[in-house]
This record gives sequence, structure tokens and C-alpha cells, in this order.
Amino acid sequence: MKIKTLKRVFIRLLKLNASPHGIALGVAIGVFIGVLPVYGLHTVLMVLAAILIPSTNKIAIFIGTNISLLPTIPLITWGGYEIGRFILIKDYPDLSWAYFRHMNFQMFKDFYYPLFIGSFFLGLILAVLFYFIVFYIVAQWLKRRKK
Repeated sequence: MKIKTLKRVFIRLLKLNASPHGIALGVAIGVFIGVLPVYGLHTVLMVLAAILIPSTNKIAIFIGTNISLLPTIPLITWGGYEIGRFILIKDYPDLSWAYFRHMNFQMFKDFYYPLFIGSFFLGLILAVLFYFIVFYIVAQWLKRRKK
């Protein structure tokens, strides 16, 4: 595929559902996917969301999933785990380097359950927050662009 063809496809995708709602919804869905601790499956979920939710901007979903870049992964993991510990009201251990250093499969299973539950709720919270922030920014940008 030539560079020109790729550029045309990219521009077409960018313009597809380029309303404030379509872009904000795409970012929100991407953020939700990016926060989930399903390592290695983010791309699959992103493609599925782009196919199954046609009212979203496809590029915005991709941009939203990039919330889980290397600098943010420890914060997302810690936040998700702590929220999960709070919700599940069970005596899960505090996160520490010693815990990770001595982690075995059973410890990982005990760690992953509160992480997944907490990350689900953290993802919902961040998705709503990002939706409104992106919607406002895009609406303002489009308003200024029309003037």
C-alpha cells in the first residue's frame, strides 16, 4: 500500500464521526479499554469497539487506549488495585516491591481479581471524565473554527 493511500484512509477515518460526541465517545471507550488489565488484548478490544460501535471516531478510540503508556501503567495499576481492595472489602495485601519480587502464580491470581474489579470501575470513572473534557474541547475548537 502506498503512503498516499494510507494518508487518504487515515484522513477519511479521522473525518468519520468527527462530531464532538463521536470523538469524545471514541476517546472515552479507548480510555476504558486502556485502563483494563487485559494485557495484550487492548488492540483486539479497540478493533472490536471500532466495529461494534459505529457512532465513534475510530482514531479517537486508538488515542484513548494510549492512556496505558509506560509512565501511566504503575499509576493505573495501583489505582485499580486499591479501588478493587476497597470494593471487595477483603484483606488483600498492600502493593510493595517485596510483594512483586516474591510473586508466584497463586499470589498473581489473588492480586489480579481486585485489580480487574478496581480497574473496571476506574475505567468507567476516567471514561466519563475524559468524555466530558474531550467533548468540551472539541466543541470549542469547532466553534472557533467556524468563525
